[in-house]
Amino acid sequence: MLTQFLSLLNTHAQLVLVSVQSTRGSVPREAGTWMAVHAEGVLGTIGGGRLEWDAIRHARVLLGAGTVAEHVHYRLGPSLGQCCGGEVQLQFERVNQADTEALRLRLTPAQAALALFGGGHVGQALVEVLSTLSQPITWIDSRDEIFPDGLAQAVQCEHSDPVQAAVPGLASGSRVLIMSFSHAEDLDIVAACLLRQREQADLPYVGLIGSKTKWATFRKRLLARGFSEAELAHVTCPIGIPGIADKRPAAIAIAVAAQLLLLQNGA
Repeated sequence: MLTQFLSLLNTHAQLVLVSVQSTRGSVPREAGTWMAVHAEGVLGTIGGGRLEWDAIRHARVLLGAGTVAEHVHYRLGPSLGQCCGGEVQLQFERVNQADTEALRLRLTPAQAALALFGGGHVGQALVEVLSTLSQPITWIDSRDEIFPDGLAQAVQCEHSDPVQAAVPGLASGSRVLIMSFSHAEDLDIVAACLLRQREQADLPYVGLIGSKTKWATFRKRLLARGFSEAELAHVTCPIGIPGIADKRPAAIAIAVAAQLLLLQNGA
C-alpha cells in the first residue's frame, strides 16, 4: 500500500494523510495505522465504520483549507454510533510530492525480514499473501527462471546454487521458511540454518514444511550430522497454526502467515 500511496503523491497536488496517533480501550485499529484521502478516493483504512466516514469527510474539508496539520480526538461511543467504547486520536496532514522521501521513511513498517526458500506452489501462494502486508521477503531458489513477474517491491528474489549457500548472507533476525522442491535441499538448508544459529543465534524462527514423518526422518539425519536435541528443538515442523487440514497451497499459505503474525505479536 505504501508504494501506491507514494505513486498517488505524483499524480495529486494535495492529499491528506490520516493516521492513528494514539488509542485507549477497544478500538478498530492500532496506533500507526493510516489512510490517504484525495478528492477522488481513499487509499487504506483506519478501521471502517462511522469513525472512518467522519475522518474522510474532515480530510476533504482540509483539502480545500489552509490547515497543514491538526489532531482530532474521537470517542467511539453513542455519538459515533460505534460500540467499541474506546478513544482514538487522529492526525490529519496535508502532504504533497515534496514529502515523498520523508513519508517513505516514516511509513515503512518495521517488520522482521523473512527468508523464504522455495519457489513452488506454496511459496508463490505465501508470497502473494504476505505481499499484501508489505512483508519484506528474500525469496531464494536454486532453479533459474522460477520466480514470477510482477512481484511487490518488498520481495527480493535470489538464485543460489547450492541453495543453502544463501543462509550465511541472510539479514540478522530473519525468520526462515523452508519449502524447496527437494527434500535433500530442505535438509541442507535446515542444517545451514542450525549451524548459523549455533554460531550467531540470530534466526529466531526456522520453519520447515512437511509432515511429522518427514521431520522424524530429518531429525535422525541431523542428529547423525552432530546437531543436539536442543538445537533441533529450534526447528518448527510442521509449519502453520494447528487445526487446519486443508492442503491447498493457498490454505497452507494462510495458516503459515497466521503463525508468522502470532510470532510478530510475541505469542
